[in-house]
Amino acid sequence: MAAIRYLYIRMNTYQLSSENMLKVSNTIQQILPHKRYNTSIPNNLRFKKKQKQNVGKVQWAKFTCAGKEASAITKIFKNTNVKAAFSTNNTIGTFPATRHQRTKCKYENCGIYQLTCPTRNMKYIGQTGRHFKVCFYEHFCDFKYGNRKSRFTQHLLENGHSISPMESIMETIHITNKGQIMDTLERFYIFCETRLNNQINYKLTIKSNIIFDTIVCRDPHRGLLATYDPSSVAPSSVLQDLHSCS
Repeated sequence: MAAIRYLYIRMNTYQLSSENMLKVSNTIQQILPHKRYNTSIPNNLRFKKKQKQNVGKVQWAKFTCAGKEASAITKIFKNTNVKAAFSTNNTIGTFPATRHQRTKCKYENCGIYQLTCPTRNMKYIGQTGRHFKVCFYEHFCDFKYGNRKSRFTQHLLENGHSISPMESIMETIHITNKGQIMDTLERFYIFCETRLNNQINYKLTIKSNIIFDTIVCRDPHRGLLATYDPSSVAPSSVLQDLHSCS
């Protein structure tokens, strides 16, 4: 069988003249009955080759293994040309060089944050590339001097609500650097609060998203940011991997 496959590939790959191609074809037809093979084998090989050529170009997307959310998202692309390759962040390179590190205040990082209205307990989701405490100070100054630069201070001023200290109303959801990953994370958490009709952000900030819906619907508690730990609503690695599918 290997000899027949070789001759058939040679006949269809090499630039043979009509005479030589006819010789190879006759050789194949002579070998088949002599070796008691089915004479329809060349037709099967020709069909397989044609079928392979009709397959579109496959695009690979890397997903970080982060539990059932990653598996649920990859199933969405099961019948498409997007294939998933799984990886892990738990490597030797991620281990700290020393265990004696200074504990950094969570408000001295940048990423996605959440502000809660002290009166109505409604949520405002935002992002910043600077320290969280610097961002809160800007919101506080806007409220103090009556500026309406952000949707959060606009909500407080229009409804006559007060503002509380940073430790009481500000929650750091995800620590990440400025970029597309931060934009995706912000949209996801606004999406969660929009489902609960509990967000202060503009109503048209986020639209329906099948991937966000899949993450939230896998566990009903994942959309309850008001009563659930925001840092565990969705693995950041899953949301970061979504860019490879866009």
